Amino acid sequence: MSECIKSNVQPEELNITSTPDEAVNAAAIELNEQNSIEEEALQVQTEIVDAHEAVNEDSKPATRQDIIERLKAIADSDEVLTCKNEVESLKVQFYRLRTAEIEQAHKEFLVQGGEAELFIPQPDELEEPFKAAMSVIKAKRNEWLVAQEKEMLVNYEFKLALLEQLQSLVDKAEQGNPDVAEFKAVQARWKDIKNVPQDKVAPLWKQYQLLVEQFYDVLKINSEFREYDFKKNLEIKTRLCEAAEALEKDEDVIASFRQLQQLHNEYRETGPVAPELREEIWGRFKAASTNINRRHQEHFEAKKEKEKENLDKKTAICEELENMDFASFTGYQAWNDATQRVLDLQALWKEIGFAPQKMNLKVFERFRAACDEFFKQKSDFFKEAKNALANNLERKKALCELAEKLKDSEDWKATADKLAKLQKEWKEIGPVAQKHSEALWKRFVSACDAFFERRNAATSSQRSVEQENLKKKREVIEKIKAIDSSLPGDEQTRQLAALSQEWNEIGFVPFKEKDNIYKEYKQAVNALYEALHVNANERKLAKFRNNIGKGGNSLQREREHLIRQYEAMKNEIATYENNIGFLSVSNKKGASLVDVMKQKVNKLKQDAQVILKKIHLVEDEMEKGK
Repeated sequence: MSECIKSNVQPEELNITSTPDEAVNAAAIELNEQNSIEEEALQVQTEIVDAHEAVNEDSKPATRQDIIERLKAIADSDEVLTCKNEVESLKVQFYRLRTAEIEQAHKEFLVQGGEAELFIPQPDELEEPFKAAMSVIKAKRNEWLVAQEKEMLVNYEFKLALLEQLQSLVDKAEQGNPDVAEFKAVQARWKDIKNVPQDKVAPLWKQYQLLVEQFYDVLKINSEFREYDFKKNLEIKTRLCEAAEALEKDEDVIASFRQLQQLHNEYRETGPVAPELREEIWGRFKAASTNINRRHQEHFEAKKEKEKENLDKKTAICEELENMDFASFTGYQAWNDATQRVLDLQALWKEIGFAPQKMNLKVFERFRAACDEFFKQKSDFFKEAKNALANNLERKKALCELAEKLKDSEDWKATADKLAKLQKEWKEIGPVAQKHSEALWKRFVSACDAFFERRNAATSSQRSVEQENLKKKREVIEKIKAIDSSLPGDEQTRQLAALSQEWNEIGFVPFKEKDNIYKEYKQAVNALYEALHVNANERKLAKFRNNIGKGGNSLQREREHLIRQYEAMKNEIATYENNIGFLSVSNKKGASLVDVMKQKVNKLKQDAQVILKKIHLVEDEMEKGK
């Protein structure tokens, strides 16, 4: 069982009595004790903060049922008033163990062949008794706090009454009739009364100390005995100083802090020393106390900073989980990648230490909610995907049945079109489960292949004619490429026209070769036309070079005329290119028109380059004439 520590202990009032041997001697010891040093001791002790109590890790319950039993035991005992830290630790451990159980169940589900996206944790039967025990503990603590407040108010009233008795005893002593026995009895009762409201502690103590000193001031004390008691108290307080200084070297900051509190209690209960030594001995004890308190404070500040860093890290993990765009996970791989990322974040979470106590449970609940939402979304996706696979399976089975009905048809054209539509529809349907995919595809393809094999056998003669036509068209292309470029342009054009006529008279070729053979034909024709056009442009440019007129004015007019021509051609090219962008090439007619326009654009660009070269020739000639 872990140790439970009281978390709200009030500082005890200082006791100025020295020994219980004889009342008069005790009064003599306190006769001239200074009030300032003892008040400072009270202030230091009051400012010391309670240490954070850590539950011994080795004594934690091993199971969640053990945790519930421990909480019930606390709820049924007085420990409920003092074990706040242990209860909070048990609460965190309960939910950690629950998370571990879910992860183990998930792994076992996968080992047994289950699909990860279908895993749903079993309801937690222990959560209800756990919450019930926590509710009892919370209710008892609230009742105890209320009772504590009432008790402190009653104690306050008792101490006010004792102050009145002390005042009466001081009055009697001033009249020469001191009642030392009654005075000691009042002191004993004062010491037995413990907690009072915190804001009343200092005023009560000051009044009590004042009355005690007044009582002692009126007593006639034996000076020799007083000096002896001073010496004995000095020995005790010196020992306490040495013990406090030894604690400064203790590496266990929490333990040394607790022991310091005990030393303070003993120091307060020890009587005064000689007036000339009081400041010195208290300064020594206070210096050691200050060092220990500083180490204690630094320890918890470092711990607090570390817990804040842990909170920032855990908050960042929560934000990453909450900001996941589920809509972007459109496939199995995307969800699998996201799942791996979530598992990595969960592993990272376990490596991060505690956050601040008031936020630790909140950030964990936020993290758990984000994880739950992810796996819920994943489960919904896979359920929908499974339904879609089943629907796709039924649709593709229906296509298989239609293809099987058409495979024996002899209406070659109509049936081929129908099967083509079925094949297109097949591609548009999404995937099916992998275990059905291959068999279903083979069934569909077999039906389609059966029809086309029968059709091919029936139309084999037609295909041989198409192959012969393909051969003839390739021969025409070779003839076009072989036209002699040294012949006059008109002769080359005449031979090309004859070969084009021959091309058009040849019949159909195999359908799959139709586009390729036409492309080769167009390339050959365009190459010839381009060569003819280039040669013509070169001839025009040479003739222009020979016919350039002399004189500045005529050359200037020629240059301006050429520039206007060049600008007009650029505008015409831009118009053609803009119109090409609006033409549709989804059919043969559109594609043919685009080809014609592109040829015009190319020709215009070549002509524009010729005009530009003429402009340069004119400018060169003008430079020579200067």
